[in-house]
Formats: sequence, C-alpha cells, structure tokens
Amino acid sequence: MKPLPRITTAVIGLTMLLSATTSAARTVTFEINVAERLQRLEGWGVSLCWWAGQCGRWDEAKLDTLLHWIADKDGLNYNVFRYNIPGGDDPENRHCDPHHMGRGKGLRAEMEGFKPEAKGKYHWEADSAQRRVLLKLRRLRPDDLMVEAFSNTPPYYMTVSGCAAGHDEAGNDNLRPECRKDFCRYLVDVCKHYKKKYGLEFTSLEPFNEPQTSYWGRGGGQEGCHFDIATMMEVSRILSRMMKRARLKTRLSVTDETSVKQSIKTFDAFQAQPETMAAIGQWNTHTYEADSLSRVKLSQRTKGAGIPLWMSETGAGGRGLEGNLRLSRRLMDDLKQLQPVVWCDWQVMEENNDQWCTVRGSFKEETFWRVKNYFVRMQVTRFIKQGYTLLHVDDANSIAALSPDGNELVLVSQNNSDYKVNFSVRLPFLKSKLKTSVKRYITDSRHNCDAIATARPDSEGILTYTLPRQSISTFVITAE
Repeated sequence: MKPLPRITTAVIGLTMLLSATTSAARTVTFEINVAERLQRLEGWGVSLCWWAGQCGRWDEAKLDTLLHWIADKDGLNYNVFRYNIPGGDDPENRHCDPHHMGRGKGLRAEMEGFKPEAKGKYHWEADSAQRRVLLKLRRLRPDDLMVEAFSNTPPYYMTVSGCAAGHDEAGNDNLRPECRKDFCRYLVDVCKHYKKKYGLEFTSLEPFNEPQTSYWGRGGGQEGCHFDIATMMEVSRILSRMMKRARLKTRLSVTDETSVKQSIKTFDAFQAQPETMAAIGQWNTHTYEADSLSRVKLSQRTKGAGIPLWMSETGAGGRGLEGNLRLSRRLMDDLKQLQPVVWCDWQVMEENNDQWCTVRGSFKEETFWRVKNYFVRMQVTRFIKQGYTLLHVDDANSIAALSPDGNELVLVSQNNSDYKVNFSVRLPFLKSKLKTSVKRYITDSRHNCDAIATARPDSEGILTYTLPRQSISTFVITAE
C-alpha cells in the first residue's frame, strides 16, 4: 500500500486557526508542492434527480437560463450529470398511500417508471421532463459530457413490499431474489433505448444508491432500496454480463454508500471475489459521513485496483454563508484526501433553503435566483477546469491545481473563521518564469465571485494575501 498523504501540517495549520483569538489576525504559511501531483480532474457535476423533473416542464427561455448557469464554462462549469432511471411506484397504490413520495421532499420525488406493469410494454414517453433537461445539457457540453445513469429502486412489482420506497423492515433487501435478472434487464433496456433513440450512451451505470443503510422503508418519502453486500455482488455480476451482451460501452459503477467507512467495507468484500471485482469499472461513494483516514484508505484501495473513483453525491445543512463554506471545506477534504476524478453536488435547486442547492426558487411559479452557495462553488469549479491536476498543499483550507500545459496555477483558499487571516504561500514553479499575471476572485458577504486587485508573487515566488472573515478566494496565476 502507498504511504498516507502528508496531512500533519494541514491539521496543525487548522489547529492554529481555531486557537486564534478574534482580536488579531494570524498568518498561515505553506507551500504548494508541484512535484507531488494528485488526481487529474475529469469533471464537476450534479444529480438530475429531482430538480430536473420539475424544471424540465418550464418555459424554454427560463430553463435555458438555468442550464447555462450550471453548464457554461464561465458559470459552474459542470460537465457530469447523473440521470436517475426511475423505478416507478404502484399506480394503484395497493401497498402504500397515494402520494407518499411527497412526504418531506414534495411531489417532485414521485418518479414515472418506464414499465408500470410486470408484463406490460415500456412507456418510453415517461420521464419527459428529466430527459428534456438531459438532452439540453448535452447540447451545452458536446465535447466533454459525462452522464451516469443511476437507480434508486427497482420497479415496485419487483419488490418484496410492493412499494418503491423500501421494505417493511428498512434494513432488509427489497428486491425479490427471483427478480434480480429482471431488474438488471430493466436497467440495460433503458441504457439501450437512450443509445438507440437519442444517440446517448451513458458513461456509467450505477444500480444501487446508499444500499447499506436502513433509510428505505415502505411508504417513505422517496424511491429507495436496501441491498445486502452479497446481493449487490450477485446483481453486479448479472448486470455486467448483460451489459456486455448488449455491447454497451457503459461501465458498471458501484456502490454509492452514504458513508466512506461503509464504502471501504463493501470494497473489501467485492475485492475478495475476483470474478465480482472484474465486473466493476468505477467506484462511487458519497461523503455525507466521512473522515480523513477513511477518505485516504478508500483512495488507496481504488488506486491499487486501478478503478476510477467518483464522489457522486454530497450536501449539508447549515445557515447562510457559514454553512456554504463548511460544505466547501468538505469539497477540499474530498479532493485532497479521497482524490476522486469526479466530484458531484446533490441538488441544483431547492424551494425552502439555500444550503442543499446553488439555486433557489419556486418550481411552480418558475422563479429562480442564484444563492451565495452558487458563487462559493463557482470559486472552485469555474477555475479548476477539466483536465487540471490537483497538487499537494500543506494547508487544510487551501487547494491548488495545475493546467495541462503547466503554465497556469489555480489556488483556492477559504477562511471559515470570524476574523481575517493572512496567508503566505510559496509557489516554487514561478521562480523559473520571467513574468506572471495574477487574477483574484472573492466571495464573501459583499462579493459574488468578483474580480478584485491582488498582489503579485515576490522575486522568491512567495504570494501573500489576506482573507476577510467568512470568505473564499481564488487566484489564477498564469505564466506569460
């Protein structure tokens, strides 16, 4: 196994910040190690479930504006989108209350399945709103679009409970054993349809969502299904064989655990069965529950197996800019410790908060506006572009990335405290450059990713700057 990344200095630096008093600013000194390169970023993204099923019904001009905010390279610069293959609940509600999916999430969580009856035909006209959004996004990112198809549940008639929200006992498998092949066939049929009808071949297919939890119970507020590890391994083997027979280039991804610690346990179980592991083309995890050591361990395991790692979903509550910056700090921890090649948000739009989203508004009224979280996220995703390589940084509140040609360095630092913090960072690669330009962008209580004046590195390649309280700054340093 490879040695653990050096996180000691970062932890010391964070401790120093937390122990400082509000009466005086402290100075954080660190170095960016250009020689110690981490992962090459393939993309930033977000799930389409469930906002796309609502916004996809909107007026053309309004929808286009929203999608440009998300996908434009001078916006959030997202090129990865996770399309939710709906399972679909029982239209006659024989085993659950009508509209139970509306509990907690609103009726946006109700999904139209493509095959509402076990022996019926496919209804490919279903899910038109989410599909409309997906196809529009493809036109906005024609060169580097990546789409993962993922499932939250099998169709209701393949389940033990007869309900697409989960089992009566939420910790039990809800997919009936005799329907495992039927479930895999359903997913493959959807992939084949999108390839044939729209010329869209999914990058990856993920059949599970937070499977090792007890969240998913009959009558619950969203589609969900518990899977034991043994069941996941069998389904993965069946699904892989079907995907090959269908001649899909789509790779099989697993297992989207909500906890990184659980993801490690699941990975170890898969790896203990070579036939199962050979079927896997990508490993996904969420970071709702994550710590530094677990992130590093999972990173090491996937690299050792030669499997790309995605951070496919995360989010957090909180309040205002302070809450947004906490999630931004999680993003930094994910990038430096977990080292995924793709990092994804959960939602784009919410109606009742400014934390689990980057855009807030009313689905019904078709009103929407960017919240502070949009600009906090933009500080990273707009400037650390696809193809850039993350670098080792000895500061817990900073990340850096280098462009493919080596002539542009992006540095992002944030200050979650209630006092200003001074930074002094050595940029050794700049010492060999005759001339550099530096652009700075800031988001705080008064700015929204606004360009502001900044100092240049000195003759020794040292850049000094001050971050106001509760702020995040991005420096784009270009060799001329």
